[in-house]
Amino acid sequence: MGALDTLKGLLPSIDGPTNLIREAWDRASGLPGGKRIFSAFVGMAAPYTGTIGAQVVELRRGYARVELRDRRWVRNHLRSVHAVALVNLAELTGNVALAYGLPDDARFIVAGLTIEYLKKARGTITAVSECPMPDTNERKEFEVLVDMLDESGEVVARCTLRSLVGPKKG
Repeated sequence: MGALDTLKGLLPSIDGPTNLIREAWDRASGLPGGKRIFSAFVGMAAPYTGTIGAQVVELRRGYARVELRDRRWVRNHLRSVHAVALVNLAELTGNVALAYGLPDDARFIVAGLTIEYLKKARGTITAVSECPMPDTNERKEFEVLVDMLDESGEVVARCTLRSLVGPKKG
């Protein structure tokens, strides 16, 4: 059984007794191609997220770095990365940063977001999120910030996710 098949076996346990994102990253990230496998896994768990083909390259408690290559299917009519692809990238980045550090008995949902588009996004875009980490599954809203940078390091977009953390359903 391959690594992706092993991770696929985790999908039914999204509300299971452990932190699915942390377990999947910890299993896959050290393997050859494991970061790509993990990114595909996230795309299977949240199919719309997978449509942009972004890759999680670094993940730890309260931090994520995700890269989106500039390809034709993520572009707009101006040959820059589409606004919706950028918001999808921001949500993916903020979500995995938050999810990785959640207690095993907690889950979250994005309750809202705001995004500022600061300049045309061209080339590989790197999204970075550093976010506050809840210590319990207490129902509480958190602001998760995500900056998206072009290859020169300039911020092309900035997003704030309002994420509602709470207990898993039992």
